[in-house]
Amino acid sequence: MRKIAPIATFLSVSFGLSWLIALPLWFGVGEGPASPIFLVFALAMMFTPAIAALVVVFFVEKHPDGLSRRRALGLGSVRPVGRFLRYLALALVVPPALILAALLVGAAVGVYPADFVNFSGFQEMVDAQLAALGQAPLPVPIVLLVAAQFVNVLIGSIINTIPALGEELGWRGWLLPKLLPLGIVPAILISGVIWGLWHAPLILLGYNYVDAPGWLALTAMVGMTIVIGAVFSWLRIRSASVWPAALAHGAFNAAAGFSLVFVMAGETFSPLEATILGWTGWLVPLALVIVLLATGQFRAPAPRDSALPAESASIAGAE
Repeated sequence: MRKIAPIATFLSVSFGLSWLIALPLWFGVGEGPASPIFLVFALAMMFTPAIAALVVVFFVEKHPDGLSRRRALGLGSVRPVGRFLRYLALALVVPPALILAALLVGAAVGVYPADFVNFSGFQEMVDAQLAALGQAPLPVPIVLLVAAQFVNVLIGSIINTIPALGEELGWRGWLLPKLLPLGIVPAILISGVIWGLWHAPLILLGYNYVDAPGWLALTAMVGMTIVIGAVFSWLRIRSASVWPAALAHGAFNAAAGFSLVFVMAGETFSPLEATILGWTGWLVPLALVIVLLATGQFRAPAPRDSALPAESASIAGAE
């Protein structure tokens, strides 16, 4: 019962607050997922897992000092610094790479109409936006604007890390180590399902999967959060810190718009099939996770270096 109470409290607070924050959207506030007000509510929701984790750490587990609280949240020591920086670098590179790989796979399978040469869809979108503002088309090659998107992803990754930490402090910072005694694969699956279902207040309103039935959209979201959550879990465990997972989450969100950069003009695609949201987009991250599992890359660092709680560090190392 003592082990179940913290997790039950965490889930109750994180899910309860997310539905409470999203409730105005269900009563017609905003004009759907594309409206700015909708995104404001979505941003506010991102902090609910962190609030839930803090509630548990302070009031349920009642850690006696700041150090134990920081460790419980994945905010302990970042030493050795070299290891920490290495996984920060991977966190910045791997999620955008997976999103780009999803587009390549989708194009190869035929579910994503790509234009990787002329960027016609992106050109069409930029021209339409400028025309709506009453401005002439930009006198620069579209390829330069495409290159600028990669710079924007780098900047956006850093900016997005703060709201992403609102989620990661809960999912990978606090929850994942609590599930690791079950084994790494069950921990990844359970935390991924929880992360996906937590999105229900937005997904059921059409977020990410506009035209899909609610049950199918939520199922697809859970599929995506399992495979991507596994990658974030790898960064969390190997770095012994929540920060690489938070940066990876920020980079993932920043790079999500790549699907609009490389689409062919006049074409559409289903997020159930294409991009990182669809099944073809899960193939590369799933393959990566399988390789990481097979090569023992989900083992926690040596106990003397680990900021994970001792109970989970030993289990993660056993696999």
